[in-house]
Amino acid sequence: MQQAIVVHYTTGKKNNLDELNTLLENGWKVIQQSSMGGECGAAVYSLVILEKADIA
Repeated sequence: MQQAIVVHYTTGKKNNLDELNTLLENGWKVIQQSSMGGECGAAVYSLVILEKADIA
């Protein structure tokens, strides 16, 4: 099973790193990461693709 998450960070300390860390703690693994460009001001965005083995 795969899942995509857009990780964001702004200078005002708003981010969703806790969401990503929770997924990693629950057995998800990063299989791909790429930065997302554009005119976003002081914000940084990164597309992270996660994968977790299906439990049958």
